[in-house]
Amino acid sequence: MLHPALKRPTGHHIRTNQVQLDEAVGLALAIDIDVTKADVLPLTRISPNHYVGRGQLETLAAQAEVLQPNVIVLNTALSPIQQRNLERALKTKVIDRTALILEIFGARAQTREGALQVELAHLTYQQGRLVRSWTHLERQRGGAGFMGGPGETQIETDRRLLRDRIVSLKKRLEDVRRTRGLARRKRTRAPFPVIVLVGYTNAGKSTLFNRLTQADVLSKDMLFATLDPTVRRVTLPSGSVVMMTDTVGFIADLPTELVAAFRATLEEVLEADVILHVQDIASPDHQDQKADVLSILKSLGVDADAHEGPPVLDVFNKIDQLHPSDRTPLQAIADRHDNTVLLSAQTGEGVQNLEAAIDAMLPDQHETLVWAVGHDAGDALAAAYRHGRNVETISSDADKTLLKGDFSGQGKARMLAAGAQLNKR
Repeated sequence: MLHPALKRPTGHHIRTNQVQLDEAVGLALAIDIDVTKADVLPLTRISPNHYVGRGQLETLAAQAEVLQPNVIVLNTALSPIQQRNLERALKTKVIDRTALILEIFGARAQTREGALQVELAHLTYQQGRLVRSWTHLERQRGGAGFMGGPGETQIETDRRLLRDRIVSLKKRLEDVRRTRGLARRKRTRAPFPVIVLVGYTNAGKSTLFNRLTQADVLSKDMLFATLDPTVRRVTLPSGSVVMMTDTVGFIADLPTELVAAFRATLEEVLEADVILHVQDIASPDHQDQKADVLSILKSLGVDADAHEGPPVLDVFNKIDQLHPSDRTPLQAIADRHDNTVLLSAQTGEGVQNLEAAIDAMLPDQHETLVWAVGHDAGDALAAAYRHGRNVETISSDADKTLLKGDFSGQGKARMLAAGAQLNKR
């Protein structure tokens, strides 16, 4: 296992090389690859031919001769030419991060829909790599113009078959997409709000889903334990009934082939009444994992900061793995924001707070209110936008501003605590 490490600019959250290497090792272990050696490979630039430099290539070849690995994994995206040249130089099979993730998805898919999505992603990835299977046949017979050797004919045949299969899979998945659309419209007519769990892989979504729904979804401490979405009916302590959906985990540099293939499944989040963003708060990589998830959600049309798409509830999971002193600043965040909850899906601590927060965010739990906010009450004004929906200014004079918005019971209490006054008109 090798993680190529290029020098990158600083100034924003960037994963350490060790964290990225550890994640790659976790991916390999997820499909039972025995990792005998894992290293960070420092690079000053990327070679278009081998990805790594000549000196590093010689060193890797010497190591491969001694270790005799069945496969070498590079935690990056390789071009077909780079992959082919590395295999020739190292005399062993070489795969990149995309191929590794595709292998995991192929091993995990349980439903027919999941299998179709994974197959489409595999074939899309392989499209540019077909030539590698037939290089030994190329130019075995002379020819002019369009008359090539038998290898080229075989390549073109395989490309045509592959293209036909991809078109067929896309049509079948489009049928799945339409079926999902009909199911979503049917759920819209039903009196049950939809709650969707999203998050980085291994953040604890399935563990939380099982605790909330009493289901038995596969829940293991490994990457991509869940691929196929699962829906269960849940009755909250308040008596509210919701439909809860567990979804596939996200990951950094998720292959574009997978995002495209799983789009029909991922679009479930667009129809949610509330999105639960489950986060492994104990991970040193928490901030970057959160950024990756938000980036994928944004590509789907969900941007909590811009109030686009369903409301997002941040679920800080795995607090049982934190030192008590580390919880204090997190609890302060949760106390200030209605959309943040601390819990441990493993032990159950804080789950009641989550259920109450879900109740408060359900569409029928909000009422439209008019507030009077003094110009010197900056905290109250900030609280209005933080705790309300569709907040707008009705009027403003020398003493106060009248705001109108939709507030939950919890948001109403936060507004009063911040000094705002409910208008009695």
